[in-house]
Formats: sequence, C-alpha cells, structure tokens
Amino acid sequence: MFTGIVEELGEITAVETLDDACRFRVRGPVVTEGARHGDSIAVNGVCLTVVDHEGDEFTADVMAETLNRSSLGVLATGSRVNLERPTAVGARLGGHIVQGHVDGTGEIVERKPSEHWEIVKVSLPADLARYVVEKGSITVDGISLTVVDAGPDFFTVSLIPTTLALTTLGHKQPGDPVNLEVDVIAKYVERLLGGRTGQGDGR
Repeated sequence: MFTGIVEELGEITAVETLDDACRFRVRGPVVTEGARHGDSIAVNGVCLTVVDHEGDEFTADVMAETLNRSSLGVLATGSRVNLERPTAVGARLGGHIVQGHVDGTGEIVERKPSEHWEIVKVSLPADLARYVVEKGSITVDGISLTVVDAGPDFFTVSLIPTTLALTTLGHKQPGDPVNLEVDVIAKYVERLLGGRTGQGDGR
C-alpha cells in the first residue's frame, strides 16, 4: 500500500521493448536505498516489482495489461517519473490509501497559475466520474490530491509550490496523459450498496 506522497522525481534511463511487455530501468537514489528483488515501487502511481537493482537504479517489467491501462507506455529514456516506496505498517498516512492499481488515464486539459498555487484541470473517463467528488481524494500520477471541483468528464486540483517543484505535475502540459486511481473505499461502498439494492451480482 502507498499513500500518494511522492518521495522523489526519478528518471527512466532505459526502455527495452518486449513482445507483449517492456522493461524499464529507473534511476531513483531514495527509493533504491535498501531495495531488494521483489520489492514494490510505485512509478507514476503504478505498483511495479523490482526485478533487479544496481547502485541508484532499478529494473521493472511492465506487462501488456499495465501498458494498456496506464500511461507508462508513453515513457521513454529521459522521462521523469514520480517514485514512492510502500508505506510501512504503523507509519503515518500522509495522503490517503493508494493501491498502485491504476483505474484509467486522463489528460491535462488546462493550467491556471496564480501567485502561490496552480489550478490544473484533468479530463476524467466517464466510468470513473461517479467515484470523484468535491473535496474527495484522487491519485494523479501517484500523487495524492484533493479534488477542488468535480464535473461529469473532468476534475480540478490545486497544486502547491512543493508539488509543482517535486513531481511530474510541475512539468506536464495540456494534452499530456496522467494515471488516475480513484479512492478504493468508494469502490467498495458501491459494491456493497449494489448487493443490497439488487444491483451487481451481490457477491
């Protein structure tokens, strides 16, 4: 489990394309400290498994399902990525409960800078809109954010200078894709209520 508090802005140093997958090599001095084979690291909000690591870099395999579901397929050598290690049991939950299981992708629609923060509008797939509410939580490229405004096909977030400086959202422009993970609690509530009202399969 993650919390959506990005530990560092890493970099893709190599991409190997396979038949139905790809292999990334990622530089991240913070997240590789003490890393072992089989550990999990979130890359732009996607939970990946460490296959190998050497120095301040680690390698992870990404299967076709992940490439189709997320925006990792557009990454190339030199791309900057948000990195986070799983939270330790008993640690403070700085953001919200994040699984690292991307629900879909959106795009940056527009950015509105102000003196001390920036409002960013992100497109929202129709099948995810019901999980996004004003002042609720959402994960964008692995960043735990609070929804400012929620519409039928978009939402907005307000980014403080620290988020702009230390994450990918400080650099992405309109048209750029982002990974989205909605609040897992909302999905469980929907499932339970669907069972009670006769909707869904009720299992």
